[in-house]
Formats: sequence, C-alpha cells, structure tokens
Amino acid sequence: MSEKLNATPALITSITSKYPTFRDAPLKTVNLWLEGKRQDDGAEGLWRIHDTLYDLTDFIDRHPGGVDWIRQTKGTDITEAFETHHITTKAENLLPKYKVREAKLPRNVRLTFRDDGFYRTLKRRVRDKLQGIDKTPIQTSRLIIDSLLGSAFVFAFLAIRFNSYLLAVLSGMCVNWTMICAHNFFHQKDNWRMKLFNLAFFSYREWRISHAISHHHYPNSILDLEISYFEPMLCWLPNPKLKGTFQRYGSWIYGPIVYSCMFIGDFVKRIIESLNTGKSNFFADDLITFILPTFMYLSDSTSLGEVLKMWGFIVMVASFGFGLIGLNAAHHHPEIFHSGDKIPDEIDFGVYQIAAVIDRSDVKGSQFAVLTSFGDHCLHHMFPTLDHGILPQFYPVFHQTCEEFETVYRECSWLHHIVGQHKQLARIETQVYSPSKKFH
Repeated sequence: MSEKLNATPALITSITSKYPTFRDAPLKTVNLWLEGKRQDDGAEGLWRIHDTLYDLTDFIDRHPGGVDWIRQTKGTDITEAFETHHITTKAENLLPKYKVREAKLPRNVRLTFRDDGFYRTLKRRVRDKLQGIDKTPIQTSRLIIDSLLGSAFVFAFLAIRFNSYLLAVLSGMCVNWTMICAHNFFHQKDNWRMKLFNLAFFSYREWRISHAISHHHYPNSILDLEISYFEPMLCWLPNPKLKGTFQRYGSWIYGPIVYSCMFIGDFVKRIIESLNTGKSNFFADDLITFILPTFMYLSDSTSLGEVLKMWGFIVMVASFGFGLIGLNAAHHHPEIFHSGDKIPDEIDFGVYQIAAVIDRSDVKGSQFAVLTSFGDHCLHHMFPTLDHGILPQFYPVFHQTCEEFETVYRECSWLHHIVGQHKQLARIETQVYSPSKKFH
C-alpha cells in the first residue's frame, strides 16, 4: 500500500490548523460550536466536502437520512460526516449536480481520505461485505431497546406502587440502557427509536451534533465537544494550563457527582442558552422526558410530590450509569491519543480513530452488552450508520486492513478503562502516538 504511514513523519499536536472559535466560551453549546465551525471551515456559507463547495439547499427536504443532518450543518465542512455516513457511492455520484466552486482556503482539519489510504480501503471492503451479511441482528437490536423501554416503565410502576427505591434503581438502569441503545438509532436515518434518547432530559437533536458530528469525527481533539463540555470539572487533555492539582486528583472523588448531574445539567444548559439568545432550543419531542413521571402519577394514587421525588431518583441513577459507562467506554486512557500528544501529520481518518480508541474486550460476543455499553466502538466510529448488531461481521476485513497498514488495534477490559480514565484525568505529560505501537 502506497499510503502506509512514513517511518519518520512530521508530528503535530492538534488535528486542526486553527484553535476552534468559541471553544473557551463559558457556556459551550452545539449552536455555538457550529457557529465556530462556520467561521473556521472556509465553507463560505455553503457546504464544504474536501476542497469543494456545494449548495445543498434544494436537497435538504429530499435527504434520505433526514433534513436535520444537512440543514444544521450549512456553512461548515462536512467532509468527515459525508465520508462516514455514505458507504455506497450513490451520494458521491449526486454531488456534481450541486457543485458551486472550489474552496479558497485549505481544510482546517488535517485528517485525510486518500483513495489508497486506510479508511477508504476499509470502506470499499465494508461496502463489498455489506451485500452478503446476515441482517437478522438488526431486528434483535430493536427487540432489545423495546424490551428495555418496557422494563423501565414496569420497574417505575412497581417502585412507586411499593415505595421501593431498590426497584427505582432497576428502573433507572433500564432508562440508562434504553438511552444508550437509542444512540445506535439516532446515528441512522430518522426513526422513532432515536427519540427514546430524550427519555431523561437529553436531546437526540443536540447529540446528533455534539456526539455524531463533533465527537465521532474528531474524538479527543480540541474540536470534540465531549471533551470541552466537561471542562474545567473533568479535564482529559494532557495540558497543565487546563487543570491544576485539585482537578487532576479531586476529579477522582467528585467525578461520580458529575455523572449523576449530566442529564439535568444538559437540560438546564439548554434553558440558559434559550434565555440568553431569545431563541428556543426545545421541540415537541422534548416532552418525551415527562412521559415516565406522568405514567407513574396516573398509574398510582400517590401524591405528585412522591412521584417527582421517585422520578428524580430514577433520573439520577440513569444519569450516573450513563456517565459511568459512557466516559469509560473507549476514549480515556493514558495510552490513547489526546490533543496535546504528538501524532503524525496528515494522518488518515481511520488511523486517527484507532489512535483515539481502545475497545472493550469484555463485551464482545454479546449483542446486549455491546448495545448497552457503546461497544464495538472503533468500527462504530468509522461506520456509524450501520446497526451495532451487524458490526461484528466486519471484523475480518477490519483486521485485514489493520495488518496491511501496520496499524495496531487495541482492546482492554472495562476495569482497565476505569483505572485508565482516572490516570488520564491526572496526566499532564505528553506522549507520541505511533500506529504500530502495541498496547501495554
């Protein structure tokens, strides 16, 4: 392969040429992040894909994946989103119809998509493999999330009927797992299950930007909202200017409190942004949050105060579980690249994803465990529209590509991740990432 990484490439500490506009704003929101990209991406009010500008206005309402993906990203560089969300060549063949002109400025993001590079080589193999895979696990994914949703309501009903906080814990766990499973669906074209992500104060609309567009494409970088959202409380970047001794080690103690407040904190943030801007960030589907407490109130004669107290506890349990699982899923370990570490310049997009991920080995082989723990993380980052249930079928071509490009794919247990995440919170020393370096 001509695109194997050079033995002595130039090294960089950031995948962007510019420091993101508004990254250090006191209130970090998806809208402000998008506005910053509009200023930094050189898209000139259009949609940028690689070095070409397109006007997709007339295509918004006809986009098979849903209107939000295109409408919200106007004025930004959507190269990574276009590449990862379209495995076949159909979308690529449509682009010339909407071409306006070549971009005046080079791309701000240094990730590459060369035809003979890692990612496009793997994508061609996945495309070929996709034709003959077993798709029955997709139905299993739907059955799992539907069962978890039903279980959340059953346990909530029993919790309020018997005034049992133990049953409320079980309900909270099922709410948490339902929302994690819903993450599988909001990456796909519009469907009703994606809205289950709104079950407890989160918004699938916001997460399609903060997670699917920002985190998925630029993990552990200064463009990753799931890094900057938690600063200065939780600081994973190895930068002593971001975190002092208290944050480095105190976060080991107050971290679980942050987990427990994630859901309600996100909701409050959206309220504050709406008040500050005079523009509502809420939609009718945000009312999904209140379906569970309404059900609890209508199904039992307990007072409204008791219902709200029990529901608040369920939300707190779900939030804690989401944070515990999500923040220890794949990205934060001292041997994983974080912005500030050194990485080869013009690194292939696929190789970069491997640099920013260590997969959980202890959930593989169980579709339930994978769906409820953000499992098969590396392949999911590269091909997010594919249902988690079918991802294991692509490991043979993935491992083949890793071997050909001399790139090491890494795995470890969840316990190893939890320990590593706390070490990463404390880490301020930078390191050099090498694609061929084996995991210790």
